[in-house]
Amino acid sequence: MAEFLLELYISRTDDLAVVRGAVDARVAAEALTREGTPIRYVRSIFVPEDETCFYLYEAASVEAVREAAHRAGLAFERIAETVNP
Repeated sequence: MAEFLLELYISRTDDLAVVRGAVDARVAAEALTREGTPIRYVRSIFVPEDETCFYLYEAASVEAVREAAHRAGLAFERIAETVNP
């Protein structure tokens, strides 16, 4: 599976949104996997100074990540495939 980074913006004062988003991302990924679309939420990284949050997924396609984000209610800006040298 490839790795994908989902980028979204969260106010630096809304710590609960970061926690809720991570939980919802994990639950959505687990549901998709049970339904036959393999995807794994790996972790999130919040950069309060930039009000940016990144969610790292392992998935077969960007479409799977998009569907997981949709189910989790994440209003993301973009999804990019990562490269591990």
